[in-house]
Amino acid sequence: MKYLSYALVSLIFAIQYPLWMGKGSWLRVWEFSTKVDQQKEKNLQLAARNAGLDAEVRDLKQGIDAVEERARVELGMIKQGEVFYQVVDKAKAKN
Repeated sequence: MKYLSYALVSLIFAIQYPLWMGKGSWLRVWEFSTKVDQQKEKNLQLAARNAGLDAEVRDLKQGIDAVEERARVELGMIKQGEVFYQVVDKAKAKN
């Protein structure tokens, strides 16, 4: 009877091993689930960025206002006949 109980306990451990340590174990499923959640979050961030870029591209194709704004901000351009005033903050100028 003693050997039978050892055999049954060994059989239970043999059956449980793939569940906990095998190829499709709970630990791997949890790990992949975590990776999938992280990738979904990253995909949402990238989708938001893509939507912003798409809106910017559409705006640049349709109107001159966006092109003018980019020229002013990024390139420092001004229109003909405009006067450009630059205000320098004293605290920032000393650094």
